[in-house]
Amino acid sequence: MDPIEIVPLGLTHLDAVLDLGHRVYDVAKMPYTSWSLSSVAGHWDAQPDACWVAVDGTGLLGFVLGSLSYDKREDWGYLEWIALEGRARGKGVASALVEHCSDALFAAGASRIITDVEKGNEASAAMMRRNGFSEGVTVTLFVRPNPHVRQGPGRHTAQDPARARMRRAARGSRTP
Repeated sequence: MDPIEIVPLGLTHLDAVLDLGHRVYDVAKMPYTSWSLSSVAGHWDAQPDACWVAVDGTGLLGFVLGSLSYDKREDWGYLEWIALEGRARGKGVASALVEHCSDALFAAGASRIITDVEKGNEASAAMMRRNGFSEGVTVTLFVRPNPHVRQGPGRHTAQDPARARMRRAARGSRTP
């Protein structure tokens, strides 16, 4: 593997970040969450210094997006999105991204940082524990499907209408 760099999220990374997020996040499991350009832009606009990417000579390895405020707590940082390419797992990339994001959030005034990990994702939970996080409040999401609508077994794929426009803009901003 080429040398890995952790760098601030930039416009040239957006296409790869959106693509990786669409591949790894199953929004059907967490219906109150959506992955879209707005998800990235909201964090990048609010707290650009808490948005990082890991890259090597072949491209994007992963990313983290954080912001300084969670719900009504303006003194809490929120590490909301983190994702890695399979080839980057087990190499400390996620921990490096978490540290960069956490350092930025604490420097901006966070008294604590929260994140959530999907139940059963033991690898992510263990990584968060290794990086100083501990379990807090647990919430169980109860779901009631519409009995009048046939529920298919297929995975919901969210469509982001601005994605194609952003891809064109990101590709156009790359320097040779």
